[in-house]
Amino acid sequence: MLLLDHLTVIAPSLAEGCAHVEECLGLKVPFGTRHIYMGTHNHRLQLGGRVYLEIVARDPDGVPPPRARWFGLDDQDSVRADWDAGRRLRGWVANTPSLASLLTGEGSVFGARVSLPREAPEFEFAIPNDGRLPLGGALPSVIDHCGQPTAMNDIPDLGARLLDFTLEHPDPDAISALFQRFQCANPPQIIKGPSLRYRARIETPAGICELT
Repeated sequence: MLLLDHLTVIAPSLAEGCAHVEECLGLKVPFGTRHIYMGTHNHRLQLGGRVYLEIVARDPDGVPPPRARWFGLDDQDSVRADWDAGRRLRGWVANTPSLASLLTGEGSVFGARVSLPREAPEFEFAIPNDGRLPLGGALPSVIDHCGQPTAMNDIPDLGARLLDFTLEHPDPDAISALFQRFQCANPPQIIKGPSLRYRARIETPAGICELT
């Protein structure tokens, strides 16, 4: 089973990512952490029900990892193209109790199992060899917390709550079948659209807002 863990805004820079989220939600999202092992960094915000929002970008001061970065962040041209086209909420991460079991026969879909941080692993993440998002972002990236779920107390709670999120896709039936195949417990609603695009309705102290 795959369960929604967090939504991801994939940005050319953290400054641009935070500015976009503030424009959409009216909230200043605090800094989260540096991923030394991935050469990336993030800002995070609770969305209720053990779900959170992550704004993630390549860390300009980070050390390049020995393999492709996650979330397609090695391909900055594609990140910028998606960003400029308004595809800023680019995907989601699902958690599973056994990444090894999920990837048996499905490694070509989700990628290879990578234990992180490498020196003292705390979780496992599925990352394709080229680092790109699974099926262009139509499928979630997958994390296995290895019995140590995200410490929500470490993530700021500014009163934002996820109401629902939607995936526009040219072939919604095919994506829906994949969600069923991988037992996605709470996937986005899928509607037909000309290209892949996510939207999330989020309740904030100022009212209901849309994140794109």
